[in-house]
Amino acid sequence: MTLQSLAPAPPKPELVCPAGSLRALQLAVDAGADAVYLGLKDATNARNFAGLNFDDAQVREGVAYAHARGAKVLMALNTFADARDIRPWQRAVDTAVAMGADALIVADTAVMAYCRDHHPTLRLHLSVQASATSYEAIAFYRERYGIQRAVLPRVLTMSQVGHVVRNTDVDIEVFGFGSLCVMVEGRCALSSYVTGQSPNTAGVCSPPSAVRWQETPSGVESRLNGVLIDRYAPDEPRGYPTLCKGRFDVEGERDYAIEEPTSLNTLAILPELIELGVKAFKIEGRQRSPSYVEQVTRVWRAAIDQACAAGARYSVQPAWTATLARFAEGQQHTLGAYNRPWR
Repeated sequence: MTLQSLAPAPPKPELVCPAGSLRALQLAVDAGADAVYLGLKDATNARNFAGLNFDDAQVREGVAYAHARGAKVLMALNTFADARDIRPWQRAVDTAVAMGADALIVADTAVMAYCRDHHPTLRLHLSVQASATSYEAIAFYRERYGIQRAVLPRVLTMSQVGHVVRNTDVDIEVFGFGSLCVMVEGRCALSSYVTGQSPNTAGVCSPPSAVRWQETPSGVESRLNGVLIDRYAPDEPRGYPTLCKGRFDVEGERDYAIEEPTSLNTLAILPELIELGVKAFKIEGRQRSPSYVEQVTRVWRAAIDQACAAGARYSVQPAWTATLARFAEGQQHTLGAYNRPWR
């Protein structure tokens, strides 16, 4: 027996799943989520789509449902407050506390300061929108606002994640599965050049009011505030139009100029991330269907349980891959920044 084998196994990480609706929340909890994250029906959260998110009564019902089954509820207040009127963000904080949310996911320092000063026992999670990519940045938020967890942007390599984990006492959460953003979250204002609205304040990269679909003799066109983003053949899957994932004519060739639609999928490196000390894995997708939430949650529940129980015998099951393939953006998977052969 080696000294390494005597070392205690890392604690089982938390599975954090999206809830864009009350039904999605219920299915996520039933499928094995340790925590669900949700937002209100306003610009205080970064998935501010019409028809999604929660009113006060739904938050109350969702919290009760989750708590009765041993799951936590995290409320996302992860946009940047309007300097002209911060009161909607302050009211959202008070609402979260009154409804019994277990933690807030926050990005704006003014919102964090309000939490610190008015609700000092409230648990704070640093949103990926805060763009904290180093342990020094995380220490800043810990010392001044008392954050207890930080969600890392999806641009760090495995070694960089490990470096952050080793040098902070703050719990680290990473994205495990979902749409991949080529930008550093919280630092992208690309869509604002077309829509006039920053995703950091409006809550979405492509506001629904700016999105248009049009049938043409050449195919179905998607436009963002009049700008042609893509053109699809009749039987071609259609993605939600964003500038970073549009197809454009560049030097005579029409293709994805910035980023090809694909989903991050870290199942293959799950044991390594757990061994590094990652405390939570987040599933992206509050804008996705309840069916997506349920099935992806079930896969990740099984994978985390097996990774913690089987150790070196862990393997990605074909059924998991098949399920995730159905929900992957562009029907493609990638390890993203975790697989950089030039590093």
